Amino acid sequence: MGGGRESRSCCFRRAEWVAGAEGGVRPPTPGRALREPRAARSSGPRAQPYVLVGSRGAGSSALLRAGEPRSVPRRPEPWGEMAAGARACPPRVLVCLGVLLARWVAAGFEALVIGEVHENITLRCGNVSGPRGPVTWYRNDSEPVFLLSSNSSIPPAEPRFSLANASSLHIKVLRPQDEGNYTCREVLNETRWFRVWLQMARGPYEVEVNISSTGALPNGTLYAAKGSQVDFSCNSSSRPPPMVEWQFQAPDSSTETFGNNLTASCFSLLLMSQNLQGNYTCLATNMRSRRQRKVTTELLVYFPPPSAPQCWAEMSQGSLMLQLTCRWDGGYPDPDFLWTEEPGGVVVGMSKLGVKMLNQSQLSDGKKFKCVGSHIVGPELGASCVVQIRSPSLLSEPMKTCFVGGNVTLTCQVSGAYPLAKILWLRNLTQPEVVIQPNGHYLITQDGQSSTLTIRNCSQVVDEGYYVCRAENPVGVREVDIWLSVKEPLNIGGIVGTIVSLLLLGLAIISGLMLYYSPVFCWKGKDFLGPPFVYLLGFLKGSGWGKEAPVVLPPHIPFHRLLHWVLVCNNE
Repeated sequence: MGGGRESRSCCFRRAEWVAGAEGGVRPPTPGRALREPRAARSSGPRAQPYVLVGSRGAGSSALLRAGEPRSVPRRPEPWGEMAAGARACPPRVLVCLGVLLARWVAAGFEALVIGEVHENITLRCGNVSGPRGPVTWYRNDSEPVFLLSSNSSIPPAEPRFSLANASSLHIKVLRPQDEGNYTCREVLNETRWFRVWLQMARGPYEVEVNISSTGALPNGTLYAAKGSQVDFSCNSSSRPPPMVEWQFQAPDSSTETFGNNLTASCFSLLLMSQNLQGNYTCLATNMRSRRQRKVTTELLVYFPPPSAPQCWAEMSQGSLMLQLTCRWDGGYPDPDFLWTEEPGGVVVGMSKLGVKMLNQSQLSDGKKFKCVGSHIVGPELGASCVVQIRSPSLLSEPMKTCFVGGNVTLTCQVSGAYPLAKILWLRNLTQPEVVIQPNGHYLITQDGQSSTLTIRNCSQVVDEGYYVCRAENPVGVREVDIWLSVKEPLNIGGIVGTIVSLLLLGLAIISGLMLYYSPVFCWKGKDFLGPPFVYLLGFLKGSGWGKEAPVVLPPHIPFHRLLHWVLVCNNE
């Protein structure tokens, strides 16, 4: 039994242990060994310990080799001197018990089991298979304490203790003070001892997360402004202290780890950007039980639109209601809009879409409406734009003429209308308030706020009369009348002949005058001027003709004209 090792005697107080039926032993009170079997403790191969991680439910445990992450800690063996035996022995037989004890001490801990407070756990009596003998379980603190025996006549130390699978110790509702060393003694052909070290773990219970420099939405979601600094901290408590780490997962991305630390972990992001929006998870892990608890917080990154808002007014489709529209794009999330009537600041309405419908009773020429956009991260006073509405003004020719069978175009120009006016053409006499529709006889075109009505193949009976150009928007309606006169076509050939005749007559008159007054033409014959003029010419030339005769001027020729001709002819 000693394995060839030298046996050393140990002395216990005999009265403190009693052999029981079926090899069971009542809880002994150990005595002090006179000598410790150190040679036995230090020699021989040590059994490979296992780590058992307890979990919920009876009889459940996980078995890990000591070579895996957790190593089996070595603790003092306060009761390594306890004698073992299946029956009462005389004092000399204590040497045998010492040898048995030396073998057990040399084996060391065979299993490490992790239990959690308030949970159940099962401690196995050795990692053996096959038939099992009578078993007794002890708790080993400063001295061994009896817990349970397979002998049904011996009650367990507490109702929480029971036997599972004929040899395992099942403990219900674990307590922190249950941590310690447990020993299983089995008697089958020989007495075998199995030691189990139970370590207690609890938590982590609460994970406290704090994210600073943020705001919270009504549903609890946190947000931060783009470009701001955000501080993250997380702490938790457990036995033993937990490992705390931060993880980040952006939308449609894998998880990133920011690092870990014991008990608490914190870090800061100096310049928040859009790619840092996502889920931040603080994970606390009990390194003994591997139990984890985590808190995930969604953090949104908000930023206001970079430009000023834009607003405009337009006429609603199918009605004369005014639609006010405000847009402030480029931010996240979308801003809120407030429409007010200016001056005075009377609230017209609030909207997430920035659209407000107004009926004609709320409108007047020149009225102003102000849109104020506000964003959750500022600016504090928001941003605004103003719309001023105007009724239309019309400009057109009052009269137009068309010849029968010809075409004529009526023009109507709208100015000053905001929102833009709708332009219609109507007949004021034959079909009042009936809008003219484009067809083969009428052609309507519109370019901006200018509209034209072309009437083809004019008819005096059908087309002559007043035409109405109407411009309307929600602010007001304006109309202008245009009179169209349809006439028969003129005799163009007669007009042209008359004009040609008049031109020829004028040309003849002009030519005669030019011949009459031109100095190039001078006729000196006496038949042309008559005798009196010949006499006058001769007198003036000094020819001596009729020096004694009186000078008589021709009565039908003015004197200045006669003088002119005389001078001209005399020069020749």
